[in-house]
Amino acid sequence: MTKLLGVIGDPIAHSLSPLIHNGWIRDMGFDATYEAMHVPAGSFDEALKTLEKRDILGVNVTLPHKTDALEAASDATVAARKIGAANTLTYQENGFWTADNTDAPGFIQALGPFNPDTDKVLILGAGGSARALVYALAKAQAKLRVLNRTVSKAEALRSELGNKNTFAGPLSQYIEYIDSATIVINTTSMGHDDRALELPAGRDRLFFDISYGKAAASQLNEAESKGWQTRDGLHMLIAQAALSFEVWFGEAPDQASALRRGRIALEAVA
Repeated sequence: MTKLLGVIGDPIAHSLSPLIHNGWIRDMGFDATYEAMHVPAGSFDEALKTLEKRDILGVNVTLPHKTDALEAASDATVAARKIGAANTLTYQENGFWTADNTDAPGFIQALGPFNPDTDKVLILGAGGSARALVYALAKAQAKLRVLNRTVSKAEALRSELGNKNTFAGPLSQYIEYIDSATIVINTTSMGHDDRALELPAGRDRLFFDISYGKAAASQLNEAESKGWQTRDGLHMLIAQAALSFEVWFGEAPDQASALRRGRIALEAVA
């Protein structure tokens, strides 16, 4: 019988996850299908109960339900509990779901090689999207600074998930801190309003925006014009998706094929 998978969120129509996962399912010959599932805030538990009546294997979870997903699970990985959110649920039986967070290791994969002894990482923003990144980087012993408009949120994130080399500060001073950073990661939502922070000279350093497509375009164009290496969030989306896929099927899919499909899809709507 065909297994059901999907991604739960609100909004969800824009999601590339069905394209990514169905491509892997087709390439690897699994009897499954992956769907986008629109579930409004406040309806998450009801949605899971509905899915339990179908031949559900698991779901990915995106905004605004990642906290709900963790709370709904009967068991969870250490990473999911520490981060306080789950993006991957696997159905066992009798209403028993297990929760994982593949955003953290997916981000580390997407970031690529870095040296915790010499690299200095600057994260812009301290919202929900930043939590998995701070957890992953702190665990990797990175030298890390988190900047946010509301400094108390950056301080809370540092206290909850940071390491001894994690510091917090105001976003208004980002120019000062960027000067000494070797990697800058943007988690703010400014790009969704077509806004971008003005950047100093990149000197071939890395600017990573966790958004992709139109939402990342303004900021990455600014970075490229100033001599930064750039990377967008499609890499992270695919890396975390591949880890979820491996949880469900026990086999790692080809990330390069998914990246090609994702780029074609984004170019088609640009």
